[in-house]
Amino acid sequence: MWRTLAVLQLVVALVALQVADVSAKRSKIKDTGPGCGLGKMVWAEYKQQKQIEAQVMISTTNQIGSQALAISFGTWDCSSRGRMTAELKIRAFAALNFENLSQDMARGQGEHLTSLAALMGIPAEHQAEFFALTQQEYPVLIQSEETTPAAMLTSLRAAIAGDPLLAQLSTAQE
Repeated sequence: MWRTLAVLQLVVALVALQVADVSAKRSKIKDTGPGCGLGKMVWAEYKQQKQIEAQVMISTTNQIGSQALAISFGTWDCSSRGRMTAELKIRAFAALNFENLSQDMARGQGEHLTSLAALMGIPAEHQAEFFALTQQEYPVLIQSEETTPAAMLTSLRAAIAGDPLLAQLSTAQE
């Protein structure tokens, strides 16, 4: 179930990113109520935006267009300063690559684990320690087939916090 949701979120995010270029080129729309998002873009030319009917249309279209993603990615005239937070990148990467990460952690090496280490702020010269930790803590990190990416990240952060070297190196905090 979570994989389907993650894939759906990724698809919506990719669509949002494709629209970002168009959004960035349009002039900023004066905020008159329901905020930013697809609804604000679609109904931009509607002259009576302050009326309740128009605001309901804008708000409804925002929800269809996933305003939360627009805010997260800074598209459709929404602001997140155009950047995904480091935490959001880590969570998205873990969700989309969970099976491969699990396999890499079991082996104590691999490109997905290397990418996660980089996202978590582990310098390349200390990634071997990170890999060894994930392999050693694998039974705790991936407790069962029911383990979620979020649960794995929580366990991983606890393991990192317990390691004197890695705790100082990692920049990823929950």
